[in-house]
Amino acid sequence: MDTDVIIVGAGPTGMMLANELRVAGVAAVLADKLPRRSELSRAGGVQSRTQEAFDQRGLLEPLLATGTYPAGTAHFAGITLPLTHDRHRQPWRSIPQVNIEAFFERHLAAYGIHVRRDHELTGLTQDDDGVTATFGGGARIRARYVVGADGAHSTVRSLLRADFPGRSASATLVAADVRLRGTDKVDTHTWAEDGHWAALFPLGTDTQGRPMHRLALGGPQHSLPRETPVTEDEVRTGIRTVFGPHRVELLELCYGRRITNSARQAADYRHGRVFLSGDAAHIHLPVGAQGMNTGIQDALNLGWKLGAAIHGWAPDGLLDTYHAERHPIGAAVLRNVQTQGLLMDLDGSRSPDIVATKELFTALAQLPEVQFHLDDMLSGMGFRYALPGAEHQPLVGLPAPDVDLGSARSHELLRSGHGLLLDPSGEFSEVAALWSDRVNHAGKAAATEPMLIRPDGYVCWAGDPTVLESALHHWFGKPAQR
Repeated sequence: MDTDVIIVGAGPTGMMLANELRVAGVAAVLADKLPRRSELSRAGGVQSRTQEAFDQRGLLEPLLATGTYPAGTAHFAGITLPLTHDRHRQPWRSIPQVNIEAFFERHLAAYGIHVRRDHELTGLTQDDDGVTATFGGGARIRARYVVGADGAHSTVRSLLRADFPGRSASATLVAADVRLRGTDKVDTHTWAEDGHWAALFPLGTDTQGRPMHRLALGGPQHSLPRETPVTEDEVRTGIRTVFGPHRVELLELCYGRRITNSARQAADYRHGRVFLSGDAAHIHLPVGAQGMNTGIQDALNLGWKLGAAIHGWAPDGLLDTYHAERHPIGAAVLRNVQTQGLLMDLDGSRSPDIVATKELFTALAQLPEVQFHLDDMLSGMGFRYALPGAEHQPLVGLPAPDVDLGSARSHELLRSGHGLLLDPSGEFSEVAALWSDRVNHAGKAAATEPMLIRPDGYVCWAGDPTVLESALHHWFGKPAQR
């Protein structure tokens, strides 16, 4: 083998996975077909659960130190959810994808992991022992596993001939990074009577300290073929149509592209020794800041499991839990995004049915319970894996709470890439010692109840002492000592 894992695609998903494998002590090659890192900010919102994941690895604080990234309030289809502000330990933040990629590239390089640029994948063959990847020019790399994190038009998925069912695009809209004047005078989401609409999200500042925004424009005049260039005149006209003359002024169009509402999901995330993650596994309209976040969570779920398999302690079926856990999450994201697309009336049809549905939904969204439900779904904090014991214990399958352990916070003990057993009474020290090479033990922890946390930060056991050892076997394999 030339390496343990080949990651195809150096976007946020691929880079997060490379870091997870690094933490797990696994060798990885990170390859990308682009000759240089893209300067286009295709995504801009980082949800609470993703920030918690960064914090678990000690990445959040240095990432936030690289710029000015304002916190925001959740919305669903442009309907603001004000009661959700500050519900979670980390608020929704606007952090452009280009900044995240630049940060990760520097971070990985500090550990000797460099993106192999200008590496276009051309072939994949796998056998019982590994996978051979062929790149442009005939270069070949052999690894135990390959992960396709190479985007919506994934070469890995194509070479696998993987089923990618779903819906083709029925509408297009404009997404642009812009400098504007007068944004303090308008709502974040604004609709015009003729069906045109605009959405504004802060992106922090550019390299010269000037405020930037992500602008989305939809409606009849913007529903053009995807390859149609986005021009300054189109953006300026769209702003004037929605906000009226002289209210909001376009100062600079940094870049613009057309996006679609196509929705597809790979039928299988695992194909033998090859896995799909991020946009290679699921694509949808980029609304609600969920696409990049879902991909990063894919990487968080898969990384420690690949590490366990490569180090030889993975229990039977552990790698299969990647598809079992992440596919339902991806499907749930597609469903809520399709709902948002319908309520937003992307192509500006002004259908009476859509207008009536949105009016009703807007009224329902004023209820606290509805706002909290939507926020948990969008932020990723409410997604629950169907793990053993989840039917009896409300914590199992959810992100672990952050517990004060006196000398540290519980999330800080996950930075090693090990699991974590919180043991408030200290009664499980003997059994914890059997898995000490894979699970950190926090005895006398100030937790409300004992719990076992996986390396990805999800609770996999809580409460019942009679099944703790079974849970350790299930997630962390046979103990190294007995």
